[in-house]
Amino acid sequence: MNRIDLTPLYRNSVGFDRFGSLLDTAFRTEQNGSSYPPYNIEIEEENRYTISLAVAGFTAEDLDIEVKEGVLTVRGRKAGEEQERHYLHQGIANRAFQRKFNLAEHVRVAEADLSNGLLTIRLIRELPEAMRPIQIPIQQSSHRIESQIEKH
Repeated sequence: MNRIDLTPLYRNSVGFDRFGSLLDTAFRTEQNGSSYPPYNIEIEEENRYTISLAVAGFTAEDLDIEVKEGVLTVRGRKAGEEQERHYLHQGIANRAFQRKFNLAEHVRVAEADLSNGLLTIRLIRELPEAMRPIQIPIQQSSHRIESQIEKH
């Protein structure tokens, strides 16, 4: 497996130590992971995102959505499918699944909706007031220097 050297990032950054493990996990998942169920990730606005998963055949009771330690996990398990079926062809996958998404800091799940076989999860990034950009006024210090010289 190819590894990425993140040393330059760590030299000039503070607090990005989780970033390396996220990249590692992403590459591992991409190589070994299942593509079921298919999904889309959209940017709706600057701080609004949508994840849509194709979960045809699943009901809301068959699905579980959980956020823990910055990881959004979606699980699907068909309830009451004990009876054995004999298919001539099975192209619709109704198998159990688990799909994980790493969420950035301050991203929260706003809502989830199941309609027409699509599970739609809406996410919002809400920066705390202390992290929002602020404008710093610039004072002209030349007036202060002149007034200090005049006083002496």
